[in-house]
Amino acid sequence: MIVDFIYHLARAADWQAALQSGWYEGAAEDRRDGFLHFSTAQQITASADRHRAGEAGLVLLEIAIDRLPPPEHGGGTLKWEASPSRGALFPHLYGRLAVAAVTRVADLPLEADHGVLRHAFPAWYPFWTRTRA
Repeated sequence: MIVDFIYHLARAADWQAALQSGWYEGAAEDRRDGFLHFSTAQQITASADRHRAGEAGLVLLEIAIDRLPPPEHGGGTLKWEASPSRGALFPHLYGRLAVAAVTRVADLPLEADHGVLRHAFPAWYPFWTRTRA
């Protein structure tokens, strides 16, 4: 799969800790699974609806793949792997994420959408990728 950017839903507190250290270690779920969960632009809104539904205090991280440092420089290994529940390929980072690889960050406030609380994605996020679960 060829993409320039991948996306991650981070808890704001975890992201703030990463800004202090220069490295993002992921949420408890990431550490449990042994890798950081990412999505493409086409996948991230559905991932938010499926895995972080109604959760406040999230930020959207946009990561430039070409800025990811290799393991020998403290980073991780990016692998594209099939999701057992969805079948699609998702990017997984085995290791930590360098804060320097993050190109944009945006708060994801919750807004009512036909009676359901959903995350409101920023204006810079491509409108054509806003596929909901």
